[in-house]
Amino acid sequence: MTLDTIWFVLIAVLFTGYFFLEGFDYGVGILALFLGHTDKERRAVLATIGPVWDANEVWLITAGGAMFAAFPRWYATLFSGFYFALALLLLALILRGVALEFRSKMAGTRWRGTWDGIIFGSSLVPPVIWGMAMANMLTGVPIDAQMNFVGSFFTLITPYTVLGGLGAAALFTLHGALYVALKTSDDLRERANRYAMVIGAVATALYFAFVILTYFYTSFPRHMGIDPGAIPVLAAVAMLAVRELLVRRRYGLAFAVNGLVIVLSSITVFMALSPRLMLSTLNPAWSLTITNAASNPYSLRVMTILALAALPLVLAYQAWTYWVFRRRISLQDTFHY
Repeated sequence: MTLDTIWFVLIAVLFTGYFFLEGFDYGVGILALFLGHTDKERRAVLATIGPVWDANEVWLITAGGAMFAAFPRWYATLFSGFYFALALLLLALILRGVALEFRSKMAGTRWRGTWDGIIFGSSLVPPVIWGMAMANMLTGVPIDAQMNFVGSFFTLITPYTVLGGLGAAALFTLHGALYVALKTSDDLRERANRYAMVIGAVATALYFAFVILTYFYTSFPRHMGIDPGAIPVLAAVAMLAVRELLVRRRYGLAFAVNGLVIVLSSITVFMALSPRLMLSTLNPAWSLTITNAASNPYSLRVMTILALAALPLVLAYQAWTYWVFRRRISLQDTFHY
């Protein structure tokens, strides 16, 4: 396996890990306004992600840095073509972090209500943008022979990409509801279960609608990069299994299986793309690939050495964080958020 292929796989792993971990963060942020009927309950809901949300975002930063260093042409084309959407994403992430930290600095109802609304909006925007971005990766975008994006922001908005955005938002919201059910008890857990049942039905419908539309709207079913085989089938089965696990109140397993849906779906997209990074709708020969968008071999070698040294430490630290904060949240606790 060549170094450029190794880095494509690593970037795919980083984005997949980000979608799994930050997915439930977004879901919790979206639902906090509705799951918490009192200020104490909202603080409890936000406390489920309090110790981990900022560490989860590191996966995105690392993925972006790896993309910039390993595939600078991919980074340049993607960020220039999706500039407005990514600026909106960055703004949402900034506002979300500020809102989570500032929400409980004052006790006023208006103060906290304003930040609750910001947490909701800034948690909803990123999954919609990511869903639309992944849909655009599947359909392709106008890229010329010089690897430049020659469309506009509105080029990226189609019924298919909007469906992708809504589907991602629903899937991440379900992920958040399952996480709250896993991390809380009593009334909050029961409420999270009810929300998960409703959101799960919506997420399942949108998920299968997106899969069906992908068959008709894109060329991937006929021109796969790497055939994912049974992986998308397993993702579909897992999507259907979540509801049954909820009925049985197997919250931990339901959360894991829903996470499996996110992981397998992400793997399917990256495998279907490979060895392409971005498809050109103007001419398939102008598409960005692992080969023509990669950095020079020396840079890839140095990056590989550094990654092999640092990655185990980062993973060990994050695993330790989740272990330390593994207990359930109770309304009798003292909350920072």
